[in-house]
Amino acid sequence: MKIIRVFILISLFFLAGCDNTAPELKSAQLNTHDINLQSSALKDGGCYNKNPDRNAFFGDLHVHTSYSFDAVAGKLGITPDDANRYARGEGIPFFPLSDKGIPAGIAKIDQPLDFLAVTDHGEFLGEWSMCTNKNSDYFDSDFCREQYRAQEGSPLMLFGPIIAQKIPKRNVELCGESGDVCRHQAITPWQEMQAAANKANTPCEFTSFVGYEYTGTPGNSSYHRNVIFRNSSVPSLPVSYIDAPLDSMLWSKLDEVCDILENCDYLTIPHNTNLSNGSMTPYRQIPKTIEAQQKYAWHRLEREPIIEIFQHKGGSECVNGLSTIFGEPDELCDIEAIKKIGRPRVLKTLILNQGVLTEGVGKTVIPTEECEPNVAGSRGVLGAGCIDETDFLRSSLLVGLKEERRIGMNPIKLGVVASTDSHSGTPGANKESDWRGAVSGEDSPLGRLGKGMLGLPLTTAIEGNPGGLAGVWATENTRDAVFDAMLRKEVFGTSGPRIKPRLFAGWDFDDNLCSQSEMISKAYSEGVPMGDDLAPSDNENRKPKFLALATRDFNSLKLQSLQLVKGWIESNGDLHNKVIPMLERPYGEDEMCIVFTDEHFDSQQSAYYYLRAVEPPSPRWHTYDCKRVEPGERPPVCTNDDYPNTIREMAWSSPIWYRGVQN
Repeated sequence: MKIIRVFILISLFFLAGCDNTAPELKSAQLNTHDINLQSSALKDGGCYNKNPDRNAFFGDLHVHTSYSFDAVAGKLGITPDDANRYARGEGIPFFPLSDKGIPAGIAKIDQPLDFLAVTDHGEFLGEWSMCTNKNSDYFDSDFCREQYRAQEGSPLMLFGPIIAQKIPKRNVELCGESGDVCRHQAITPWQEMQAAANKANTPCEFTSFVGYEYTGTPGNSSYHRNVIFRNSSVPSLPVSYIDAPLDSMLWSKLDEVCDILENCDYLTIPHNTNLSNGSMTPYRQIPKTIEAQQKYAWHRLEREPIIEIFQHKGGSECVNGLSTIFGEPDELCDIEAIKKIGRPRVLKTLILNQGVLTEGVGKTVIPTEECEPNVAGSRGVLGAGCIDETDFLRSSLLVGLKEERRIGMNPIKLGVVASTDSHSGTPGANKESDWRGAVSGEDSPLGRLGKGMLGLPLTTAIEGNPGGLAGVWATENTRDAVFDAMLRKEVFGTSGPRIKPRLFAGWDFDDNLCSQSEMISKAYSEGVPMGDDLAPSDNENRKPKFLALATRDFNSLKLQSLQLVKGWIESNGDLHNKVIPMLERPYGEDEMCIVFTDEHFDSQQSAYYYLRAVEPPSPRWHTYDCKRVEPGERPPVCTNDDYPNTIREMAWSSPIWYRGVQN
C-alpha cells in the first residue's frame, strides 16, 4: 500500500512547477458526435440600444462547473449549460443535498448578468470525464474507483502533484505513457463547453464566451490565468499548464493554433496574484537581454490586457508594508486580505493514502515577509509565503513604470476586472447577505464559518468571501463589443455591488463638466478613457484634469467616497503611491462626479491613476451566517473578532497612464 506523506504547504490547491521546456501540443482530431459547436453561435450585429458613449455591462469571467476536477459543483451535477442558465436568471439545482445525495435546493441570481465566461480547468478534462462519466470505459478502473472517487477532495490531491512537476506529465496508469488517452478523452467535454457558450450567446441580450482556466502553480504559488476567446473559433483542445508551463509559452502556443483558424482571437486574465509569491514577475525564464524582454513585453501587452483584482480568495489591489514602496498605509488594503506582511501562517501535515486524505502530526509556521529581490517564493495558494511587489496591482503597476524606463516598454499595463471564482456553477452569486458558498466545504453556514476546503481554512471558508463582478464599458452587449472593451482596458471591477465607476483624463476639461448634458461625449473628444494613455501636453507646466464619476448600485448602499489612486516614479527611481480623496459624502450619494486637477503633477515623471468608488461600512457575510446558526452551536469566529464584522464594498476603474517626458 502506497502512502504519500505531504505537508499541506506542498500540495493542496493546484500545485505546479515550471521549466523552460514543455511537451509539444498535439492537435486532436475532433469528433463532434451529436454536439453542435455552432449551435446558436449568432453573429454580432447592430443592437437597438447601441450607444456610442458606451453602456456599463456586468458579468463574471471566472466560474467553474462540475467539469472542473476540484469543483463542488460535481456533487450537484451542474454543467456549463446550467451556469449559463443561472447567469440569465433561471433557477438551478443547489444545496442542501437530500439523504440520497440529490440536490434539494434551488439557486437563483437576484439580478441576471450581461455576460459570462465559464472557465473550467483545462488541465484534467479528460481524466475528469474518464472517472465521472458512468458510460466511460475507464469509470470502473481501479484508479477511478479506489482513488479518484475515494472522497470529495481526492481528485485535487491526486492531480495536484502532477502539475507540481517542472515538466508536468499526466498519470501514466490512467493516461498511458504519452498522455494521449486522456488528451483524446478531453475532446468531448471541451466540445460541450463550447456548445454551452454558443447556445447561450444571444447578441444584444446576453454574451457568453468560450473559455477555460490555465492552472499553473509553480512553487505552490498562483500562476493562474483565464483564457477567453472572442468567438466560436477556438483550438481543438485547451492549451493547458501541462502543455505550456510558462506564460510566454502559453501565448506562443495559443498563437500557433489560432493562426491556422479563421477569426480566432483570445486574451488571458491573471488572477489571485495576491497568492503568487512573486511568480507573476515578468520575464520568467526569458533571456536577460533588452531585446528578449522587449519581445516578452510586446507579447504580454498584446495578449494580457487585464487582471482580476478581486474574487473569492481575496483582494489583489494592494498590501501595506512593502519597504520598496513609499506612501501612507491604506486601510482599505486590509479588506478581505488573505495575506498581510508580518502575519504568519500555521500549516498542518496531511497524509494522502490511496486518494483518502487524513490529518497527520505536526505543523509548520510560515512567516509572511517580503520576497527576496528577483526570487519567487512559495506556498501562496495556502495563504502563506513571501509577498512581492508584483503580487498586488498597485505596486505591480509601479514595477511596470520602472521597467518602461529601463527597456522602453511597460510589461505590466493591466486593466481591472473582478469575478467570483465560484466552483459551484453560480456566476455572480456574491451577495454578502445571501452567500451560499463557492467551493467544497462551504455548502452550509457551519461549513463556511469553519475549516472549509479539505477541512482547512487556507484561503476559503471563513477566510474567503463571495467574490466580485467584472464590468465593461461597451457600445453594445455582443461578443465583439465586450471583447474589444477588454482589449482596450475600458473595464472595471467591483467587490460585488453593481457600482459603475468611470474615469477620464485630459488637459482641457471644463471645471463644470459634471453638470453638462454632453459630459461623456466631451470627455471622449477632449480626453482619454480609463485603460488609455494620456499623451504629454505641449506645455510642460499644465496639470492634467480627471473626470471621475460613479453611480451606485440601487440594491446596495449609497456611495460615500470617490478616491483617485496615483502611482509615480521619481527621477531617482523611488516608487510612490498615494490615495487622494476627491469627494467625501458622509451620508452617501446615488451619483458622484468631480473634475479634479492633479496640482502635484510633474511632467517629467511617469505615473498612473485609477478611480476607487467606495460605499460606507456594511456587514461582512459571516455575520449573517452566524445568525443562521443556533447560539449554542456558533463557532468562535462569531464572537472572537478574529475577522472584522464589517467591510467596505467598492469598485475600481482601470488605470490611465502618463509617460514622463524623461522617459
